[in-house]
Amino acid sequence: MRVDAFDFDLPSERIALRPARPRDAARMLVVEGGAMSDRGVRDLPGLLRAGDCLVFNDTRVIPAQLEGRRGDAKIGATLHKRIDLRRWQAFVRNAKRLRVGETVDFGAGVEAVAEERLADGSFILAFAGDEPVEVLLERAGTMPLPPYIAGKRPTDAEDRSDYQTMFAKEDGAVAAPTAALHFTPELLAALDAAGVQRETLTLHVGAGTFLPVKADDTDDHVMHAEWGRIEPDTAARLNAVRAAGGRLIAVGTTSLRLLESAAGEDGQIAPFAGDTSIFITPGYRFKAIDGLMTNFHLPKSTLFMLVSALMGLATMQAAYAHAVESEYRFYSYGDSSLLLPG
Repeated sequence: MRVDAFDFDLPSERIALRPARPRDAARMLVVEGGAMSDRGVRDLPGLLRAGDCLVFNDTRVIPAQLEGRRGDAKIGATLHKRIDLRRWQAFVRNAKRLRVGETVDFGAGVEAVAEERLADGSFILAFAGDEPVEVLLERAGTMPLPPYIAGKRPTDAEDRSDYQTMFAKEDGAVAAPTAALHFTPELLAALDAAGVQRETLTLHVGAGTFLPVKADDTDDHVMHAEWGRIEPDTAARLNAVRAAGGRLIAVGTTSLRLLESAAGEDGQIAPFAGDTSIFITPGYRFKAIDGLMTNFHLPKSTLFMLVSALMGLATMQAAYAHAVESEYRFYSYGDSSLLLPG
């Protein structure tokens, strides 16, 4: 499909720079079939059925944004994907001033060698020393806020907690699974009382989620790879939910993409451990999930393409036009939507 088909007018003031407080006070647009209703995240227990299951991503965002120097040149790096214990793939700012074999000093005793430049322009950075890279990042790194937020205000101490979900426990993400930012202990208690189950999986979200689609046609876009895991017992319980008549509702596009990557043509979810680069566009047949809770996405993004595949492009164009007109807050720190196909 033409990428232009997924464009829409989004005023910049609709992009949220801070989350709602408390987290579950965010608004939520419910789209069920072709019908829309304006609700709130706290309404979720009444919108789901007993026996349904919410599927969360338990990845934890690491402070993967680094600022350093190579001689007189300022070099910025956003870690994207772990290669091994010492090496990470990174998107580099001012990359024209960095050559393979050169060392970048990120301060606080943290240095890395530009070991290899990849075809997409990113680098493999090999960190010096024998301390775990996560320890180095705690010293020298900052939270990697999305560029459309970081370009409008500096990262601060509040982002250390604001940009982390309550489920976060597995270090490795460089972007938050933001749909789950809306959850609080009080909301979980209400969901428990309503008989709604929950499961967790792990997908380490990479910085590639923010990369613009530069191709004119979706067939020509190369999707970034991210590492994920679904444990065998988790897969068994997820399959049991559907066997009993419940629905699997992915909390976030990251959970959805991993579930669909692990599902067979019969809809059965298998254990999974490895990379996925699944790219979901209209025409895709969903196998594993029955609904999606997700924030509002940017024009011509792979994530708007995904929700359009789930609900239909015309439905999502109408829903987003309503969201813009009704002053919903967009993207990572923004409001939510609950998408339930007919």
